[in-house]
Amino acid sequence: MELERRTLGEVRTAGRVLHGVAVPFGKSADIAGLFSESFAPGSFSATLARRDDVAALADHQPEMLLGRLRSGTLRLSETASGLQYEVDLPQTSLGSDIQELARRGDLSGVSVGFVVDAQSWPDAKTRRIEAATLHEVSILRGSRAAYGDATTIALRSRAAAHGDVLRLRRALVLVI
Repeated sequence: MELERRTLGEVRTAGRVLHGVAVPFGKSADIAGLFSESFAPGSFSATLARRDDVAALADHQPEMLLGRLRSGTLRLSETASGLQYEVDLPQTSLGSDIQELARRGDLSGVSVGFVVDAQSWPDAKTRRIEAATLHEVSILRGSRAAYGDATTIALRSRAAAHGDVLRLRRALVLVI
């Protein structure tokens, strides 16, 4: 299974705590005009029950750690609307930069890194993620594509789900 990434959520701030919806449930996202994708309610419940060590990062960069579920500086919960997050920003230059960008409204959004554990394809153009293992929640800075290079991974996953041998070698970039 390959790690997939999606830019889906929102960023709000209260002091040094960022919070919002990282993954909205039941909301369809267009994947390169090839298919739509949505997350089922409860799709991250196994990750939360196991208390996997999910990281909060800046821009999907492991060296830009903002918080961890294990240490309690990242908190995750599922509600009817989606996967909610709260991250206590560290007292570091990175934490201060993220706080200021959030205060000014300059952050691009939230992205998640996950591996699909169970999915369904009601038809060839609709993917529903039923269960996924969450690896990271990333706060995005600057101008970013809606799905960026992760679209390539998503397309590989779609091909594999249909038993296709197709290898996609170019990244599809979708502008927000």
